Formats: sequence, C-alpha cells, structure tokens
Amino acid sequence: MIELAMWNLSVPVGVPATTIETRVLAGGYQDHYFQSRNGAIFFWSPVNGTTTEGASYPRSELRETFADGRLRNWTYPGADHFLRAALSVTQVPSTGKIVIGQIHAYKSSMPLLKLEYQYKTKTANGNIVAKVRMTPDAEIQTVTVASGIALNQAFSYAINLKPDGTLAIQLDRTSWSTRLDSSWAAKPLYFKAGVYTQDNTGYETEAGAARFDQLSIEHRALLSTAP
Repeated sequence: MIELAMWNLSVPVGVPATTIETRVLAGGYQDHYFQSRNGAIFFWSPVNGTTTEGASYPRSELRETFADGRLRNWTYPGADHFLRAALSVTQVPSTGKIVIGQIHAYKSSMPLLKLEYQYKTKTANGNIVAKVRMTPDAEIQTVTVASGIALNQAFSYAINLKPDGTLAIQLDRTSWSTRLDSSWAAKPLYFKAGVYTQDNTGYETEAGAARFDQLSIEHRALLSTAP
C-alpha cells in the first residue's frame, strides 16, 4: 500500500488545474486522472487537460506535503533525501515524453531535476533521461540514465540528494551521479511524482499514463556528531 498522507495531487481539470489536498487524497480520493486500487496508484493525464499556473503541459502529479496538508519544502544540507518508485509507463503522447519524478524548487519554474521517460516508436521502447540544472539558473543538462524500457515494463528508480550536494539516480541496476553547485544549498526543494505529460496538442485519447506499485519519500536525518 502506497502512503498518500504525504502528498497533495494536481489533476488537469479546472483553470488553473485543481489541487486535491492531502487529507482528501489520503481519505480515498479517486477520479478520471488518479485511481488507487489493489495497492497501486494509476495516473492519467490527457494532452488537452488544463495546466497549473505558469505551466505549458498537463499533469496528474503528486507534490510532497506534511500529513496536515502543509507544503513540505527542504534544503538538502540538512538530511539525506530519497524519492523511490517502482512503476510501469502504460501510455505516452505523440511526443513520447512524460516526466515521472522531480526535484522541484519552491516558487520557481525551473526544477532542479526532471526524470523523464522518452518513448521511441522506431525501437518500440524508451529511455529514462535525467534533466538536471547544476545551478538554479543554469540551462538544463540532459543525461540518459537507462534505455530499452518498453511500455508496460516494470522498472524502479531511486533519486537521492545527499547533504554534500551529490545527486544520485539509481534505475534498476544502472546508476548515475553528479555534484551540484553549492548555490542550490539554500534553495527550498520538494519532490514530485506521477505523470507530467510533455505534450499539449491532440485529442483526449492522447495522454500520458503510468502505474506506480511503490512510491515513498525519506528524509534521513544526519547523525549527530555531538559528544
């Protein structure tokens, strides 16, 4: 069972898109865009869905909160931060791209990390790509973390942002890491996960969708060095 009392949910309906608060989500919320059944959660985000303020693309996506619904933001030097998921991508739009996990920056339109599934029709499978900003104002650097992942194929990822600014991504047996610039250290950050469809043209039948069988957040406090 995936614990939902640490998230709110954005769904692509209403203008701007609607936020389902933590208490409502954890109380058993379901709709066209988000369902929880048999221990898994299902996200669906059609290309013609509405967007959150300032965004170009629709999403059915969770955003980290406290259990009482307050937004949870953190700075990385204070703990070891993990976002872990086991999932399968079940549908992609014509661009082939959906974002399945993020480290976002509070009150910014420029995330630190987007973890993106990119499906290629020619090969009938997809790559998992990390889109990283080394500083808060930097251009995106794109790194292919894994390849050859088909639609409906189960895989897992773990995103770890360490107190020293090391960003590490594990995808099944593949791992990649980099050291962020220290200018990120003071920036409030938060995790997101779900389906952020990287397309906004077409009919409602065109969408991004995924099934998550596991999803968890951990902020592992640093061990005290006091005597």
